Amino acid sequence: MASVSAKIILSSAAGAAAATGGENTTTTTRSSFLPVFRSGAATYPLLKLSHRRRVLQITSVLKTVEYPAANPKVDLVRKIQKPTILVSEKLGEAGLEVLREFGEVECCYDLSPEDLCSKISLCDALIVRSGTKVTREVFEAAKGRLKVVGRAGVGIDNVDLQAATEFGCLVVNAPTANTIAAAEHGIALLAAMARNVAQADASMKAGKWQRNKYVGVSLVGKTLAVMGFGKVGSEVARRAKGLGMHVIAHDPYAPADRARAIGVDLVSFDQAISTADFISLHMPLTPTTKKVFNDENFAKVKKGVRIINVARGGVIDEDALVRALDSGTVAQAALDVFTEEPPPKDSKLVQHENVTVTPHLGASTKEAQEGVAIEIAEAVVGALRGELSATAVNAPMVPPEVISELSPYVVLAEKLGRLAVQLVAGGSGIKSVKVVYKTARDPDDLDTRLLRAMITKGIIEPISDSFINLVNADFTAKQKGIRISEERITVDAAPENPVESIQVQISNVDSKFASAVSENEYISMEGKVKDGIPRLTCVGSFSVDVSLEGNLILCRQVDQPGMIGRVGNILGDRNVNVSFMSVGRTVKRTRAIMAIGVDEEPDKETLKKIGEVPAIEEFVFLKL
Repeated sequence: MASVSAKIILSSAAGAAAATGGENTTTTTRSSFLPVFRSGAATYPLLKLSHRRRVLQITSVLKTVEYPAANPKVDLVRKIQKPTILVSEKLGEAGLEVLREFGEVECCYDLSPEDLCSKISLCDALIVRSGTKVTREVFEAAKGRLKVVGRAGVGIDNVDLQAATEFGCLVVNAPTANTIAAAEHGIALLAAMARNVAQADASMKAGKWQRNKYVGVSLVGKTLAVMGFGKVGSEVARRAKGLGMHVIAHDPYAPADRARAIGVDLVSFDQAISTADFISLHMPLTPTTKKVFNDENFAKVKKGVRIINVARGGVIDEDALVRALDSGTVAQAALDVFTEEPPPKDSKLVQHENVTVTPHLGASTKEAQEGVAIEIAEAVVGALRGELSATAVNAPMVPPEVISELSPYVVLAEKLGRLAVQLVAGGSGIKSVKVVYKTARDPDDLDTRLLRAMITKGIIEPISDSFINLVNADFTAKQKGIRISEERITVDAAPENPVESIQVQISNVDSKFASAVSENEYISMEGKVKDGIPRLTCVGSFSVDVSLEGNLILCRQVDQPGMIGRVGNILGDRNVNVSFMSVGRTVKRTRAIMAIGVDEEPDKETLKKIGEVPAIEEFVFLKL
């Protein structure tokens, strides 16, 4: 019987897949970004075959398939090579069923780093929780076969994102399934702490009956400050309102109308911690929030405050919390997360009599575990099929020629976003961002999606645990209630440059630096690329010329001689190295903006001395 051999080949240069087989042939082209999996020495895109009118149609994994030409109804599924999916930590059965329908699933728990590296070269996808470290060595050992890493949960601290992107591996997570479980655990700790449940239980089990020792406090009428008004924080607020509590919240960019819809007032950080009877932490761990609850901020809290943390351990300076507990500044704490997990057995914080602790149980309900399992399984399967995922947390592969042309503008876009968001005063929330591109190119010759994504990244990442890339930028902005619009202005400039300048405008917010507000009452930061280097060229209505590297101090001053020397001397006396200075003004001898680049972050005393210079009317320190 005659037969036809159908082979599927991936062209790495063109990203195309072709099936050939005598007279019955067809060809399809897929984006080079789509994941593929490898079998043996050959690499294949994720393809399925269907037979219609004796034509082999490629729609999505296959090695070489042979079937009789006279019998097109032969079962091809048996011939298909399925991808191998390694699950290195326990995953709910519902999620495993989703995976098994698509690929070969291997569950290997408690793998050592060496064992993981030895197995990974045989796997197309890897699913982990928080216990498995997916390091650069893992990606190197995969030898290009690993195409997807799925994190069953929110945080991805255990995955080397840079290495994943370099090796062309997509990383996805499951950010929504455990929201309710974490919120419920926060409320459980709140109530248990207020009524000394854990301490009273331990006392009774020790044979004691101490009713007078464990008198608690009521929740009704008390003020709860929710620090971080995202998914979990807003759910905690809803439940606290049901307990009769007055709820306030702090979040640098949560929409005020969304908070008001559930009866919550957005306030500044200092107002929240100074007026609250209870403080519940739901903020991400970022450079801005690391150890934000320290000695300085504990000194601002209402004496006898009670603190709950089901977010990230690193947002609290644990030694400072022990001191606050010992002094009575903080009456009690209920903690589910710690800087080091598990914490040391002799931890003073864990052993403190006024602290209730649980071993990171925020997402540990049967329902949440099943939900996370299904969410991550569907994300991994979708990625293996070549589908774009809204939960992707690293950048997709971009053609080298696009990277080459846009790379300095990508850096400029992200840094403008980072600068602009640092100027927003807390409480009002960011709702509207406008990006203005000045370009000599026709609209069809300039795709701004990557630039818009990087501006979104710059605005959201410093104050969030979200990871922004081309795949999820618009989705994440929409989820956070931020409308990002774009405008292109045609200018007479060199057409070989894709963009002449980029301006970021944030409307309807208060600014920490009034001079950054334009005449139209929006925060405005504008920059351009000069000789391949991103530069800040305009702050509000003031022209400057600043290289966007290191850190930046902006000062509004009376335009008079000697100002550069005075500020330079202050920084020099404190051993802060100045990389550049630039002064921009609108009218001679009136007001000017001085932009100072510094290599190190000045301490608070240094910044205070700059602010005390009589001719300086306002200043702000910005991290780049």
